[in-house]
Amino acid sequence: MTTQKSNQPLPWYKRHFRILIWLGITSPFWLLMLVICGIMVFGDLPEVEDLLNPETNQASLVYSMDGRELAKYYNENRVSVSFKQLDSNLVNALIATEDVRFFSHSGIDFQALFRSVYGVITASNKGGGSTITQQLAKMMFPRESLSRPALVFRKFKEWIIAVKLEGIYSKQEIIALYLNKFDFLNQAVGIRSAAYIYFNTRPDSLSLEQSAMLIGMAKNPSLFNPIRKPEKAKVRRNVVLAQMKKYGFITESDFMTATRKPLGIHFNSELNQDIKASYFKEFLRTHMLSDWAKANINPETGKAYNIYRDGLKIYTTLDSRMQHYAEQAVTEHMRALQQTFLKECKNKRNAPFAYDVTPEQIRSILWSSLRRTDRYRVLKKEGLSDTLILHAFKEKVSMRIYTITGERDTLMSPWDSIRYYKSFLHTGFVALESSTGFIKAWVGGINYKHFKYDHVGVGRRQVGSTFKPFVYALAIQEGKSPCYKVPNEPICIDNWCPDNSDGSGGGRLTLKSALARSINRVSAWLIKQYGPKAVIQLARQMGVTSPLPDYPSICLGTPEITLLEMVGAINTFPNQGTYIMPECVLRIEDRNGRVIYKSETKSTEVMNAGRAYTMVQLMRGVVDIGTGTRLRHKYRLMNEIAGKTGTTQRNADGWFIGYTPELTAGVWVGGEERSIHFNSTADGQGASMALPIGLCFFQKFIMIPN
Repeated sequence: MTTQKSNQPLPWYKRHFRILIWLGITSPFWLLMLVICGIMVFGDLPEVEDLLNPETNQASLVYSMDGRELAKYYNENRVSVSFKQLDSNLVNALIATEDVRFFSHSGIDFQALFRSVYGVITASNKGGGSTITQQLAKMMFPRESLSRPALVFRKFKEWIIAVKLEGIYSKQEIIALYLNKFDFLNQAVGIRSAAYIYFNTRPDSLSLEQSAMLIGMAKNPSLFNPIRKPEKAKVRRNVVLAQMKKYGFITESDFMTATRKPLGIHFNSELNQDIKASYFKEFLRTHMLSDWAKANINPETGKAYNIYRDGLKIYTTLDSRMQHYAEQAVTEHMRALQQTFLKECKNKRNAPFAYDVTPEQIRSILWSSLRRTDRYRVLKKEGLSDTLILHAFKEKVSMRIYTITGERDTLMSPWDSIRYYKSFLHTGFVALESSTGFIKAWVGGINYKHFKYDHVGVGRRQVGSTFKPFVYALAIQEGKSPCYKVPNEPICIDNWCPDNSDGSGGGRLTLKSALARSINRVSAWLIKQYGPKAVIQLARQMGVTSPLPDYPSICLGTPEITLLEMVGAINTFPNQGTYIMPECVLRIEDRNGRVIYKSETKSTEVMNAGRAYTMVQLMRGVVDIGTGTRLRHKYRLMNEIAGKTGTTQRNADGWFIGYTPELTAGVWVGGEERSIHFNSTADGQGASMALPIGLCFFQKFIMIPN
């Protein structure tokens, strides 16, 4: 009779007999290691205070006044979220894939650990033994470059840290800490940044398959990078979905549907985007670093606040709708103006420079620009002579250049590209709320990616006739009325004999008519009466801090002043004679929501309300009967508005500053070099170059609902 062998499997203890013997023999060693680490023989373990306040780099957020997120400042692009802000699929995917017994262990999963050890001994793949808490410990207190024996001891220390973490934080807090700390690559540190950068959404709005893809990266972010290795990322995502199905977090139907879907990446690279309000963001960043942060100490660190890692919330005065309208106005007008300028350049011998600029002068301008490039600095550091550097700059290379219709690839030498970029006209636009001085819109140039120089808060240019209201305001302060008549006759002051830009003259003009028509002789007559020092003193009271030369020609706008200073100063008139320093920050909160800064109005009463109103009426004349009449006649802007245009010598700079009862705005337009300008005043005056941007903005501003 044949005895059949039983098909029943051997009991587990017989099948794993060797492993059990090995664990029994080595258990004293493991116990000794735990004791050694516990008494900190091999280095200090983090104190409880370190665990409660782990060192993190948390991005600071910048918000508009109407609650829109404008920008982030960060070393690591992280903004923390709470457990309640995490989608349940995200949490379930993490648990199913990384630590299925997460809610039943106290930091160390011994079953998973033994399985991992068994896999090492038998050379079979049994999975990792690290819990979510252990992985968090590793992220919070990174390993140094250690030898293999030291790495073993470090592993034991991580176990102890994990147990400590479990004693301090709840399970939900540990999951939130883990997801907030994890680096998902591509500047996405933490789940909030990852959800936005990869899928343009929030952590609480992630779909099942999106959650699975992000959790799949936890195994190896570089290997499963969805931007560089989308196919591997998709395979890994489906593994996560399989784990979720295996442990009952999703159904078979959910699994089949999700695995068929593409990755659906909606990549938002914050490094590559031309972010809205880019010039304002950079101005604010510089202000925060150079002024505010240095003067304010973080009580948690005892050091100055760090905008890149302290998780501040910066609430600005900017209005996202006005900012949008300002950017639209700049783009629409500058595109048309640039086309006009390029058409004129086709007939210029020295384009884009003026006809009388010599080849030597052009070469000097280009060489000066070349020396400011990073390419020049690198080559100079390598020891190349200027001759060899110039030779290298004249070799054609592939490059991506800016055009008025967008970027395009081309073959061009760096030397030629310098001249090419000189052909663009530039602009600055800023708008303030009249009664508060709050900055509501800020556009510092035509394209931040290619032209980072800010023409609102940094660039100084000759202001031309927009300076004349200071001279007229002094006359009003001295008791003159808008109807006071001044001779429109030739006048000389110390051999300086200005003439009117249109060559007109004769008779007598009222102050209102003279300002409206921007008559130079009348401005000169007024400066002769009161002197440059008195005008400078008044301009200083109105917030102008740029150098002001003590010369009579100041009355025609020879000083170089920033657009922000000019708009802030002119805003004194609609604000009933009180100068208010322009403000860009409403309040700042720390990462815990505590208000650590609140704006305080900095104001100076310059003139009484009656005289300020008189200046408003004078400047209304510019719009009603003077150089700004196209606002009324051509563009049909019939609401209450006053302002002043300005044009400097040879049309190098075009200005317009205007205001309604609610808002004061200013525009500057010109070339990078003063030798780059329109030939004709018809195209190059402030009323043609700058005023249309202000007009377009004010038209859109009127439509904004209260």
